[in-house]
Amino acid sequence: MPNTYTQIYIQAIFAVKGRHNLIQDEWKENLCSYIGGIINNLGQKTIIVNGYRNHVHLFFEFKPATNLSELIKKIKSNSSRYMNEKRCLPSRFEWQEGYSAFSYSQSHIDNVYKYIQNQEEHHRKRTFKEEYIGFLKKYNVPYDERYLFEWNE
Repeated sequence: MPNTYTQIYIQAIFAVKGRHNLIQDEWKENLCSYIGGIINNLGQKTIIVNGYRNHVHLFFEFKPATNLSELIKKIKSNSSRYMNEKRCLPSRFEWQEGYSAFSYSQSHIDNVYKYIQNQEEHHRKRTFKEEYIGFLKKYNVPYDERYLFEWNE
């Protein structure tokens, strides 16, 4: 077979360092748009990027010639540099170490898209911690709660 054909959809989630509520409504859209541009510029295809106060969800079509960990590292470093150059905050903006990523089939695209699109609504009912642990449990990802977050408490 002379060509490679893939169909891999990834939802990645990562938090602001210390899980501080630093993502402000007035510039969230620009941040999400910028992250989408980074994803596309790195050879992937953005489906949606959205977040809520202390975290973001990225949903994209993943090209397997890329290392997922390196891709997320580049997204995080470039988006924090963007935030700091724009001086959106009086202090330095940083993402927390680590991330989670989940794969989906094409039949799930609409549901995942709607879920990410409605982050504000979801977080009226659930905290980010509850949401995040819910994903880990749903996908049977083993974890130790002591090491999930860099706590801001």
